[in-house]
Amino acid sequence: MLPLVKIAADGAEHTNTEAAEHLANGFGLSEQDRKELLPSGQQAVFTNRIAWARSHLSMAGLLQNSGRGVFRITPRGQEVLATNPSAINLRFLQQFPEYLEARNKRKHDTPVTSTDAEEQTPEERLEAAYETLRTNLAKDLLTQLKSSPPDFFERVVVELLVRMGYGGTRKDAGQDIGKSGDEGIDGIIKEDRLGLDIIYIQAKRWQNTVSRPEIQKFAGALQGQRARKGIFITTSDFSRDAAEYATRIDTKIVLIDGDQLAELMIDHSIGVTSVASYEIKRIDTDYFTNEMA
Repeated sequence: MLPLVKIAADGAEHTNTEAAEHLANGFGLSEQDRKELLPSGQQAVFTNRIAWARSHLSMAGLLQNSGRGVFRITPRGQEVLATNPSAINLRFLQQFPEYLEARNKRKHDTPVTSTDAEEQTPEERLEAAYETLRTNLAKDLLTQLKSSPPDFFERVVVELLVRMGYGGTRKDAGQDIGKSGDEGIDGIIKEDRLGLDIIYIQAKRWQNTVSRPEIQKFAGALQGQRARKGIFITTSDFSRDAAEYATRIDTKIVLIDGDQLAELMIDHSIGVTSVASYEIKRIDTDYFTNEMA
């Protein structure tokens, strides 16, 4: 927060874009650092933190919004800078009654502690909680898959691929799975609804790591079918040697391990159901800056 206040120390108006550029250069952030997104992919972490800092500094009366996307320092902000503080954080802002009042008016707001949002914005904490729930759900999905019958696992694979846009309909795709009879191949599926290309599938409901010989066996089976593409899906994982081998051969083989499989199932709503949803809203600055008719 202190660097943001210092930007406005000259008393002039400053834009959000100007502040972001100045802070990024001051912190030595790379272009990749600046573009890093929150888990939802809806906003950059850096932009989110600047907005969060501005919000708290405004509540404390150190900064004021002088226009859309524009801010300037207040007399109180100048007084604070004159004391040469080593840092400005949430605990520092608690000395101002207006800040405490604004915080207390926020419904369900958590107490300010040394481990509070000093390191994370509310959006980051919310998304971190979401990621924890998602990780636990993925683990539960894998546990269920590993204890399910092999034919059930094959049906899950088919349904997932169809949801992802392969195979046309579930009925069409399901006719092929497990019926090929070729060594190293569990089934085939259309790459698109028109069936312009065929993808061969290997589905392993395994506990142990899939090693290179298994991938070689699958690659050999693909060559026997003059196939160019294959998907190897497992509930376990792949050895480094197996993964490297898949990248070196001419035949395109996509490896999907248990963790990725669970993530795809969540993304495409396979074997999971929605419990609750939350809509995050923000101030519509256009509403307040446009003249009311």
